[in-house]
Amino acid sequence: MQKKVRIHPTADVSPRAKIGAESSIWHQAQVREGAHLGRNCIIGKGAYVDFDVQIGDNVKIQNYVSVYHGVEIESGVFVGPHVCFTNDNLPRAVNPDGSLKAADDWELGRILVKRGAALGANSTILPKVVIGEWALIGAGAVVTKDVPAHGIVVGNPAWLIGFACACGARLEAGEEREGAMVARCPKCDETVSIPISTWREVK
Repeated sequence: MQKKVRIHPTADVSPRAKIGAESSIWHQAQVREGAHLGRNCIIGKGAYVDFDVQIGDNVKIQNYVSVYHGVEIESGVFVGPHVCFTNDNLPRAVNPDGSLKAADDWELGRILVKRGAALGANSTILPKVVIGEWALIGAGAVVTKDVPAHGIVVGNPAWLIGFACACGARLEAGEEREGAMVARCPKCDETVSIPISTWREVK
């Protein structure tokens, strides 16, 4: 681990985890073996980072987040308090014969959260899901399928209600050009091209 890493005395960080420079791991957090955190990350109080989890640079993981095995989080992602990443679509403690399930008795469902996405407090991310760049996941949402880049989703199961600029503001419809909606941000005046087929999925 780097010299400039800050680890609270109550945190449990495996010596086999890799922690990037300037990262902070706070009270009662646990980071397991094989986990890889990039530079300038924040792991909040009581957060759990499972073995072999991959986390990019400048990621903020707030208090009591559960990041289980099979999750990859790219750089610049915000994960709000109490977010839960899952990794098994058919969870059972035992097999039909009553025997305790072993590692070979279930299929790992991976999750990828792409650059710049933000996940609201208490949202739950189900296995085999990709959350696109700069997407916004509403507080309490249950994400059961892929979220497009810049997509805003809410509810249970989560549905698409619009698209967000990288600055966080909701994009407005502009002109259609070459199969895409060139949407405009009313806050920073940036434009983002969203495939027309994806734009029309908004409910």
